Amino acid sequence: MDRITVPPAEGRAIPVARGKRVRVTTPAGHQAADFFAYNADDLDEWLSPMHTWVTTRSIKPKPGDWFLSRFRRPMLTLLEDKAGGCHDMLIAACDQARYTQFGHAAPHRSCAANLAEAMAGLGHQVAVTPQPVNFFTNTHVEADGKLVSPPNPVAPGSHVELEALMNLIVVVSSCPFDLKVPGWTINAGGGVTELLVEVR
Repeated sequence: MDRITVPPAEGRAIPVARGKRVRVTTPAGHQAADFFAYNADDLDEWLSPMHTWVTTRSIKPKPGDWFLSRFRRPMLTLLEDKAGGCHDMLIAACDQARYTQFGHAAPHRSCAANLAEAMAGLGHQVAVTPQPVNFFTNTHVEADGKLVSPPNPVAPGSHVELEALMNLIVVVSSCPFDLKVPGWTINAGGGVTELLVEVR
């Protein structure tokens, strides 16, 4: 079994062969994990939450659900969810533009940059930042359509486990978002912490 620690506010790209299982754990709890996946044999095919929830009819992934690519092909199956369903497939990966919009003009680490850096480490250039699956992220659509992401209640040691349905490169980013924005706390305001990825 391969064990990869994703340091706080960083990302890691990990090749995962078809049939292997991937477990993503938040050891300290409360830490959002932006999750991306690419077809290792054709990087133009990537995981697409939008194509997924049009098929599953749910914006919250559940055990047994497939995650589909933008070509509507199954890429992964969610086998186990020990985070109580606290996940999001709506919020785009944070980037420098988002931090600037929130009044933080200084350079800030982001999931978009983490994705690009992690893929570059394997020799791949990313021209587009796909929509991630945001595991351990407490997002709600209220009755009036308002989107909120209040403090993340996920307990320490919570995890999700997935099975690869094709040869993949998965990227896991420890979301660096730490701004105290009302209704948009993401990581519970307790600081960004590491994630653990296990492949077996």
